[in-house]
Amino acid sequence: MKPSKMRDNLIEHAEMARLSRKLVELACDVPLPDPLDELELKGIPDAPLRAFLEHHGFRTLLNRLSAVADAPVEHHEVPGLEEDPPCDHDAYETVVTEEALDRWIAEATHQGWVAIDTETTGVDATRAELVGVSMALVPNKACYIPIAHGGSDMFAEKPVQLDRATVLAKLKPLFEDPAVLKIGHNLKYDMIVLGRAYKDLGGIDVAPYDDSIVMSFDLDAGLHGHGMDELAATHLSHSCIAYKDVVGTGKNQLGFHEVDLKAATRYAAEDADVTLRLWRRFKPRLAYESATRVYEMVDRPLVSVIAGMERAGVKVDAGVLSRLSDEFSKQIAALEEEIHGIAGFKFTIGSPKQLGDVLFDKMGIKGGRKGKSGVYSTDVNELERIAADKDSPGREMVAKVLDWRQLSKLKSTYTDALQAQINPETGRVHTSYSLTGAQTGRLSSTDPNLQNIPIRTETGRQIRDAFVAEPGNVILAADYSQIELRLAAHIADVPALRTAFENGDDIHNMTAMELFGEVNRDTRGRAKTINFAILYGISRWGLAGRLDVTPDEAQAMINRYFERFPGINRYIADTLNEAKARGYTTTLFGRKTHFPRLKAANPNERAGSERAAINAPIQGTCADIIKRAMARMGPALLEAGLPNVKMLMQVHDELVFELPEGDVERAKPVIERVMATAAEPAIKLTVPLGVEIGVGPSWGAAH
Repeated sequence: MKPSKMRDNLIEHAEMARLSRKLVELACDVPLPDPLDELELKGIPDAPLRAFLEHHGFRTLLNRLSAVADAPVEHHEVPGLEEDPPCDHDAYETVVTEEALDRWIAEATHQGWVAIDTETTGVDATRAELVGVSMALVPNKACYIPIAHGGSDMFAEKPVQLDRATVLAKLKPLFEDPAVLKIGHNLKYDMIVLGRAYKDLGGIDVAPYDDSIVMSFDLDAGLHGHGMDELAATHLSHSCIAYKDVVGTGKNQLGFHEVDLKAATRYAAEDADVTLRLWRRFKPRLAYESATRVYEMVDRPLVSVIAGMERAGVKVDAGVLSRLSDEFSKQIAALEEEIHGIAGFKFTIGSPKQLGDVLFDKMGIKGGRKGKSGVYSTDVNELERIAADKDSPGREMVAKVLDWRQLSKLKSTYTDALQAQINPETGRVHTSYSLTGAQTGRLSSTDPNLQNIPIRTETGRQIRDAFVAEPGNVILAADYSQIELRLAAHIADVPALRTAFENGDDIHNMTAMELFGEVNRDTRGRAKTINFAILYGISRWGLAGRLDVTPDEAQAMINRYFERFPGINRYIADTLNEAKARGYTTTLFGRKTHFPRLKAANPNERAGSERAAINAPIQGTCADIIKRAMARMGPALLEAGLPNVKMLMQVHDELVFELPEGDVERAKPVIERVMATAAEPAIKLTVPLGVEIGVGPSWGAAH
């Protein structure tokens, strides 16, 4: 080797290199538990591989698949459940006469259940216009009712279809009939669309209902996605017609209202047909796999509640956002000038490659790591490591880069984007909630993502000031206080924590005294970090990074914590053992979260699954409780004579309301009572659920 640092290290540490070689060498003389021949794959699983190959046109592989003896795929199926026939798209009916529509409605009413779906002009339910409705009664008995096709050069003349008002007037009694179960997939979307489409007569209130996407989530959370295409391939060995195959792509893409009625019927009726087939499989599994409780008591009632919240939206002051955008722009420009001054030249701060070269090559910061592309990593963990190193030559610059990144993200994601997301018809922002977005059962939101608005910094809190009430109204924010720690005290059976919550003590002060023997700002802050980090199964290295201590010091803190609160250690051990044995964890309400990577060969994947499994029963139970509070809130407010109190948002452990200023004092105790007793009577907790309520003209002011 040429003279180099690596050559010197190899010479100096030759024995260590030889030992490392010995440690990684495979032992070839160890007897195998099973002969290699027995590990051979006997047959290729058919589903969902066949559906995937058919969808993407892999004809050669399909022929090979057909030539191999198929091996059954393990599904959670109820014994005796009959297989449905393959989808017959030619059997679907296009309904264009009142007689045909009346016949379908009569059959659905007589049967007592019907799968439904809507086709629209877009993906935003609060803006999209209704194009047609599909229904299915039994497999292959499905129809599509077009109401808004035509109006473009694609049609020589407007296609034959029923009048929109006539169709909606006839469907409204069916969709609201308490004796007919309506079945949908992501039904909240259809609820919003149908409510808006018939708003002149009070909308269409779809009830009672089942939702197959929620059923799938309650049965198989963590195993796979819950979109219709994936579920059809997984459970039905069926490849759904792709939307792009119907409307096209790029500049030639059509709106669904421009699609030929025959093609539209095949696509739309298939959606209702597949929804019905999935429901027929999932419904009996709920009881068979003990998922009925969480579905009926927690998730199913929430579908209509979420639909109502999305329709209501929240008022956002565009002027506040515009002013913040201007301020952020000035601060970003000032930070760029300071960063360039420290570097000695201009470069693109947002470029990971240029930033990495500046930090590790130009400034000589130690410990830089390159990825497969040869570019230095400049992710947040790497930058925070450098910023925490008091001896690093790049510490000052990296701190400014972190500030620059946060401001840039706040500006692009919120202060700029939120202005564009204000609905011109309502003057409000309508986020979209996903009931299947977080594996543990928590709701997630998009467009905008309300969960990611920072609350621990003054800059982030300023964005919440833009979420305001209408004139004469105020914003009320009700937040569960330390609910995860309270549930940990109950689930892990920790008497000291339970007593502290019953007495209303400051739990972080108590932990600081237990661990450090004194309470001050520093020890309380550390105790708070430890309290929450332990519940997430944090490692000694993870805690060391958060507290800026050595791994040995962090381990000593973890050990002391377990000594003071032994129930937590038992809970962690029992939860991991149970998860590894069963493959899933459960909440107090029986919600299952599967962790297929608990036995992964990759230690990082395995450790990540273990950390998630430790926290899932606690975080999942938190999600279950706040969902129950949300489902009970509307009826409780109506019973109290408060119909004008509207629940607008759910963010983590917080519910946000808009209400007339004169209703505040009457609404507070109702909201607090519903939230504090949300677990009852199904679960009797040994700790009280604390609820903190704030009121103000904006979301920010309510905290």
